[in-house]
Amino acid sequence: MIRTVDVKEITENIREMCIAANHVLSPDMGRALNRAVRSEESPLGRQILGQLEENLEIAAEEMIPICQDTGMAVIFLEVGQDVHLEGGSLEDAVNEGVRRGYADGFLRKSVVKDPLIRENTKDNTPAVIHTRIVPGEEVKITVAPKGFGSENMSRIFMLKPAEGIEGVKQAVLTAVKDAGPNACPPMVVGVGIGGTFEKCALLAKEALTREAGSHSSVPYIKDMEEELLEKINKLGIGPGGLGGTTTALAVNINTYPTHIAGLPVAVNICCHVNRHIVRMI
Repeated sequence: MIRTVDVKEITENIREMCIAANHVLSPDMGRALNRAVRSEESPLGRQILGQLEENLEIAAEEMIPICQDTGMAVIFLEVGQDVHLEGGSLEDAVNEGVRRGYADGFLRKSVVKDPLIRENTKDNTPAVIHTRIVPGEEVKITVAPKGFGSENMSRIFMLKPAEGIEGVKQAVLTAVKDAGPNACPPMVVGVGIGGTFEKCALLAKEALTREAGSHSSVPYIKDMEEELLEKINKLGIGPGGLGGTTTALAVNINTYPTHIAGLPVAVNICCHVNRHIVRMI
């Protein structure tokens, strides 16, 4: 059975999602921040976390952006193979949704047309779009606006297979240590292990959209997530980089098969808001 979806529906949903993601913290991140406020041992750290919570409440109530950096729009699409899209180009529909969302929501336009000439596109397009064809007759849309204070702190490591699990752990800790206060902690750490140079980076980016507090279904990866979160929170970077026991709110790891000669590892760091919103249409 083929289901027909007009791309105008995708445009309107993405418009709404861009606005919502930039004004209201996702429920999983809200719960993670609440847990951090209760567990933070440093008085200054608790004060900073309290200020972050107050900022989030004001943003939601007054519909103003959580952060002045409203990010570059990253869009994940999972399109059911039984869906027939009509009404125009899917990519154009996505970018039109981003354009309308950032215009209608009065969100900062942060995208430049050329990475070296640096002329602003004035509508925050184009988005970065990742599309997969999956079974079914639905379209899953994930909108994850990514600010570059934390994006700039991300790393890729092309490890030797012999470096193994300990090498992976050391790579993640190195990335977080080097980021220090610059990633606006407390942060969420997305990790991608395996695949190729570009695949591990995509895995890490996708890991950030997974619910904070959830864990990998692979037992040893779950153990690694928990161990790394504990070690990161012992680094002393703390909320705002001013010391404390809450440097990260979550460590999410995704894996993929890889070549016998390689062990690619990507670490994609996000600040405490870790904006993401998901809809099915």
